[in-house]
Amino acid sequence: MDDDAGALPLKEDFSAWYNEILWRAEIMDVRYPVKGLYVWYPYGFAIRKFVYQRLRDLLDRDHQETLFPLLIPEQEFMKEAEHIKGFEDEVYWVTHGGTTPLDVKLALRPTSETAIYPMYALWVRSHADLPMKYYQIVNTFRYETKQTRPLIRLREITSFKEAHTVHATWEEASEQVEEAIRLYREFYNGLCIPTLVSKRPDWDKFPGADYTIAVDAIMPNGKTLQIGTVHHLADHFSRTFNITYEDKNGEQKFGQQTCYGISERSIAALISIHGDDKGLILPPSVATLQVVIVPITIGKRHEDVMTAARKLHTELTAAGFRVKLDSRDMRPGAKYYWWELRGVPLRLELGPRDLDAGKVMAVNRIGRKTSIDLSTVTEDVSRLLSEITDALRTRAEDHTRSHLCCAPSLDVLKVKLDEGKVGVVQWCQEKRCADRIEEHTNASILGTDVRSQYVPETEGICIGCGNPGKPTLVGRAY
Repeated sequence: MDDDAGALPLKEDFSAWYNEILWRAEIMDVRYPVKGLYVWYPYGFAIRKFVYQRLRDLLDRDHQETLFPLLIPEQEFMKEAEHIKGFEDEVYWVTHGGTTPLDVKLALRPTSETAIYPMYALWVRSHADLPMKYYQIVNTFRYETKQTRPLIRLREITSFKEAHTVHATWEEASEQVEEAIRLYREFYNGLCIPTLVSKRPDWDKFPGADYTIAVDAIMPNGKTLQIGTVHHLADHFSRTFNITYEDKNGEQKFGQQTCYGISERSIAALISIHGDDKGLILPPSVATLQVVIVPITIGKRHEDVMTAARKLHTELTAAGFRVKLDSRDMRPGAKYYWWELRGVPLRLELGPRDLDAGKVMAVNRIGRKTSIDLSTVTEDVSRLLSEITDALRTRAEDHTRSHLCCAPSLDVLKVKLDEGKVGVVQWCQEKRCADRIEEHTNASILGTDVRSQYVPETEGICIGCGNPGKPTLVGRAY
């Protein structure tokens, strides 16, 4: 990587900053010769590994991981009409095996309901089999016709976590929806990313769902990014794919289902919300490296400092931290720049004076310097990493709070959206008023039943028609 390409664009020019940080910090290479497909650099893939391991750890409490095929036979894919209508313009089709036309076209999964549910029909037999909670982390393909953007809008989603559950009753499936929301909130809290949870309007719900709950984050430019969805499918798919179970009375009943997904948009939010003009800032929990040691070697003390730095590296590694000793032949300032760009949470600077004093200078990624004792370094590093986690969470919460605004009228809403805000308005939940709001503001109704500490629950008058309304999020979304 060439780090001599000049300073990063300022983050206030978010689009330029985002595109630049992906290659400068070695997250993704956008030069793959197919539009909408990108390559993970090893450093970025390591971040992905830690992020998705956190997700796996949460799911593995009461889900089981599995893996279904990428290819879906046309007859299975076409069974659920409403579902297909939602994806018909996005499907890639495999029509040949070599030069031989296939008897049955095969879809590259845009999502896996039609791949998974024929098998669920074989596996579910009795109420004793329920609830069934499986998930997989796979790539999915969608022929995205809008402008593609790495990690945000892709033609190959490389890291799609999708969970699919089956329950005995609609109410039990509804409880699973709530559990999935709690799980996603816990996941994003661990990434220090504040979330806005709301119910999507009926015209924007997942095709084939009773209702959809979405998780959004507010990006630096005020646009919203959908970073998770949870769908109550009721028995729409179980009727189509004949997923039935025998209840305690010996009667055959259709299963009630949910599905919920998170993609690498979670990493887009992680990069975007926490980063600054110097580069990435990674929460310690998912940082590829949590600590970098930079020895400052001068003249005759070179070997003394290096010996102490190696000992420090060994001690911190043994304590379970992800640590790098940067012994490259570079100026200390160049090393600082290198690791700041890549978002390492904590830098330890060790020079002859520090060594003589039994100290090491600790500098966290947001600029706070602390001199700590070498004799208590593991405890102090743990404390400092916790402090930067708390600081990142507070900064992100302040950002979210400052970008939400109540708008009592359409004109005020448009002004606030143009200023890079997300509007909280009262809406009657009628489509005609939603159309009026969206046309006036060039924005979208994101959702009602808003679950956020930043959004008041009080009801009022719809800004579209004057009838009773409910708090509703309106924003410009990716």
